[in-house]
Amino acid sequence: MTSFQQARIDLGCRLRGLREAAHLSGKDLAERLRWQPSKVSRLENARQTPTEDDVVVWAQAVGAPPEVTDELIARSMALLERHDDWKQRHRGGLAALQEDIRDLEARTTLFRVFEPGIVVGLLQTSEYARHVFRKVRRLYSADDQIDAAVRVRMQRQEILYDRSRTFRFVVTEAALRTRLAPADVMRGQLDRLLAVSTLPNVGFGVVPLAAELPSAPVNGFWIYNESMVGVATMTKDLVLRDPDDVAFYIRAFDDYAKVAEFDESGREVIIRLLHHYR
Repeated sequence: MTSFQQARIDLGCRLRGLREAAHLSGKDLAERLRWQPSKVSRLENARQTPTEDDVVVWAQAVGAPPEVTDELIARSMALLERHDDWKQRHRGGLAALQEDIRDLEARTTLFRVFEPGIVVGLLQTSEYARHVFRKVRRLYSADDQIDAAVRVRMQRQEILYDRSRTFRFVVTEAALRTRLAPADVMRGQLDRLLAVSTLPNVGFGVVPLAAELPSAPVNGFWIYNESMVGVATMTKDLVLRDPDDVAFYIRAFDDYAKVAEFDESGREVIIRLLHHYR
């Protein structure tokens, strides 16, 4: 067990103790917080990392004193700022990992995403996602929860239709050519991108193969509002909150966006790839 997971277990036990001391069942607490009961279970059983918001409302619901709330916030922030071991996270279950991401997205109003090698999760079709999760399961020995993980990933996509949120996606043409699924699944995925790219709150750009890149596209990254960046490597999930780090990735995103094709020009690239797969 990693030190990260042990710290998450300890925090889950602390949350459970506070709930029980307040004589609340998991269902009672979930109703007070307007959560699904499964979220209370995931937090208490260390299958999900609580955010600062999570621990604050939990502490309020159980009547915890201010010093206890401060302790919980400090523990949560320490977990969120650490380098997360992907192998350990995937062993916690593919579906639980998708729930973690969905909770983070629910607190975000401006998304900026750059992906050089895969279709962004929020834009994946269920069949494309299924093939991706199968590869993840093999690579990380993740729990076999593919159906549940696909279901949660599809539920996450409902956020795209919330006009109060803004999405800017930039992917490379190479990512759209990368065969992570059979040709018919790739065609369906490209059709999905054509549809999503027309949403009024979604900007979808493709960096053509012929474009000169501003820097080497080593890793994909997600920028959440102006406050946090997620950078995925093969073994670590980096969560960056330092303002200088966030500003660096915003500049990097803007550089890639400048060489990307958006709107009709971007869709022309996708249509060309559809002909390729046919």
